[in-house]
Amino acid sequence: MIGPDGPVYPGTCRGREHDTGALRLNMGAAMARLGAVSFVDTGIDAGTHRFDATQLIETVGDIVLARRDIGTSYHIAVVVDDAAQGITEVTRGRDLFAATAIHVVLQRLLDLPTPAYHHHRLIRDDQGKRLAKRDDARALSKYRAEGATPADIRRMVEL
Repeated sequence: MIGPDGPVYPGTCRGREHDTGALRLNMGAAMARLGAVSFVDTGIDAGTHRFDATQLIETVGDIVLARRDIGTSYHIAVVVDDAAQGITEVTRGRDLFAATAIHVVLQRLLDLPTPAYHHHRLIRDDQGKRLAKRDDARALSKYRAEGATPADIRRMVEL
């Protein structure tokens, strides 16, 4: 199965003594401790979304928290950063919806607050390619320089 980070890790090396170079969160153990987790979304999938152990184990598996070559993972970094900044609402693309459940698990394990989330449809160019920083998409400043108003940009992200 493919999860938000690629193929779902089946737990092959869980419990082994050797060093794999990756620190993983045992999702089964985490969910046994937490029970179900939920978050509120105000975007295209508005409502309260609840995830139980079976769903998370099957859809995301044991996630990487850190590796030798990357240090900390995106998941742990964004959770700690949001809490440190006092973020109360996170706005992101629909493609990160599955990652949000991971973030809520980490927030609960670390006793950090869970913000509200707003997942918007992906913003795409005229050819249908999504616009994202990692794909060298145009910055908002370029849209503004071309005359786009704040209202135009809010419509683009369905705010």
